[in-house]
Amino acid sequence: MSTASGPSVTWRYGRPALVVLIASLAVGVPLWLVLVTSAKPQGEAVRPNLDLPARWQPGGNYEDAVNQGEMLRGFLNSLLVVVPSVVLVLILGAGAAWVFARRKSRLVSAAYALCISGLLLPPAVITIVMELRQLGLANTRPGMIAVYTGMYLSTSIFFMTGFIRAIPVELEEAARMDGAKPSRIFARIVLPLLRPVIATATIMVMLYAWSDIFYAFFVLGGGERATLPLNLYQVASAQLYLNNWHLVFAYVVVMSLPMVAVFLVGQRKIVSGITSGAVK
Repeated sequence: MSTASGPSVTWRYGRPALVVLIASLAVGVPLWLVLVTSAKPQGEAVRPNLDLPARWQPGGNYEDAVNQGEMLRGFLNSLLVVVPSVVLVLILGAGAAWVFARRKSRLVSAAYALCISGLLLPPAVITIVMELRQLGLANTRPGMIAVYTGMYLSTSIFFMTGFIRAIPVELEEAARMDGAKPSRIFARIVLPLLRPVIATATIMVMLYAWSDIFYAFFVLGGGERATLPLNLYQVASAQLYLNNWHLVFAYVVVMSLPMVAVFLVGQRKIVSGITSGAVK
């Protein structure tokens, strides 16, 4: 029996270590820069670097970021936009996925291809803004909710359709023979089985929408309805935050905490949901 050569064994075990090292540097270095800068006084944070603070003052920095940056208002605005968007994406995505998974026809296949085309085709910002203006939804939360729902509905439909196709049809047929209506079958049988994918879609949409600034800038335009990322852009561009990198990075840390908590709680669901929806 031949044994593996020395270089091949080294590469076999060294390759995962190299990948982990590169990933750690790519994520760890920027994260460390943000954390240490958010704890420095203004004089030390003028030129952000990886050095530890000579004098730690994280409490004062975070307090100033929350109070002066109007984070509470931005947090409320983000919730009022993100939460309805997630709910609509889940409800519409689950309903559409059930139809696409159970009905077979050329029209249904064409509709499914059209719905998931959003995974490949980026939204046209100018077209979106012009459409919202014609509908009277520009610079409004309902307009922003509609944009997020349309953007992330394709992802929800894609994962949920793949998952529903793996569910035995006999479960629905047995309920139908017992006299259950389609709405009852959907609510009592399909939705409970969709929990892994629902959790995955919830986390993914929340992560994307919570950190979005590009579409929020064009749709909301700032002001009283500015979300957390958009509010950060506005205060960072104002005279108050010029050269105050310690406050900017403190704002970033506080803004990221809710999504970090959501990701840590549901990270297992992300893997299981993606695997179930895309592979089965």
